[in-house]
Amino acid sequence: MIVQLGKKATLDIVKRTDFGFFLDGKNFGEILMPKRYITPDMEVGKPVDVFVFLDGEERVVATTETPYAEVGEFARMKVNKVERVGAFLDWGVSKELLVPFSEQKIKMEEGRYYFVYVFLDEVTDRLAASMKIEKFLNKSTPNYTVGQQLQVIISGITDIGYKCITKEKFQGVLYKNEVYKKLNVGDKLDVYVKKIRDDFKIDFSTEAIGYKKIDKNAQRIMDLLVKSKGKLPYNDKTDPEVIYQIFGFSKKVFKQAIGNLFKQRQIIIKPDGIEKV
Repeated sequence: MIVQLGKKATLDIVKRTDFGFFLDGKNFGEILMPKRYITPDMEVGKPVDVFVFLDGEERVVATTETPYAEVGEFARMKVNKVERVGAFLDWGVSKELLVPFSEQKIKMEEGRYYFVYVFLDEVTDRLAASMKIEKFLNKSTPNYTVGQQLQVIISGITDIGYKCITKEKFQGVLYKNEVYKKLNVGDKLDVYVKKIRDDFKIDFSTEAIGYKKIDKNAQRIMDLLVKSKGKLPYNDKTDPEVIYQIFGFSKKVFKQAIGNLFKQRQIIIKPDGIEKV
């Protein structure tokens, strides 16, 4: 196993000193984990999960703190301060993360949040972040299939919907008519591949594609009917936001599901709701 800067790792504790544990850092040699991170269950010879980074003196160290993003990942972070070399972000560990002025799309301001990409500067061997996320996106052909479930992070909000980035760094969009709750930049959620466009960007959906979604969601309706003694005050006239709040999917899917259940003679659709047969 190769230990990488800006990444999590599981390392063995090799010795204890007055100022902390030394861990087997493989290619980095012994790595210090300062004593403030030591817990009673840790002891020499045991492995410990850590994050490897550079301290204020550019030494390789380990911490049990969890960063908001590792090298190669995106996240929304707050600017703690702006100095002559750039902006310094709170990224969840003791040392702040620098966004050099050359990596800023606009002038970053103290106290504000920005969506950034964490990377290792190959010239300086230092960890840094960039607002210029486009240059880090995957430009190859996505190897996804329609209907495949993925986790994405919201990278921006437009008039038509939400810009999303997958773990493999492909970009796509989740249209507003596919979403029934408020989303913010930096939020992570599970989506489905709806379409891969000619420009290799992806259209996402919050709902499973095809017949599977009807079966799964029909079952959810039946489960709620059983819990509600066979009656629910919802039908195809119910407000879409109410449908989403109660069932967790769109009104379109709800109508498909109750139509399917009606055809199977499992429910009756009434003016004031639905009933289990």
